[in-house]
Amino acid sequence: MNLNLRQAIIQRVQDKNDEELYGVIADSVGGEERLLPGLGVLFEIIWQHSEADLQNQMVHKLKEHLPH
Repeated sequence: MNLNLRQAIIQRVQDKNDEELYGVIADSVGGEERLLPGLGVLFEIIWQHSEADLQNQMVHKLKEHLPH
């Protein structure tokens, strides 16, 4: 992913409050494929700033919901 894209996505959300950030995520999930890189950048930030136990919970939750 292009670093400029990361920076643009971060700039787009950096001054939003919790409710606005929730809206950005909710509107992007299940939306157009062009929104997926933005969710990826947001997830990257969450992942980088989460403790190992929360990372493990996220991996477990993902595994639970992947098709078998």
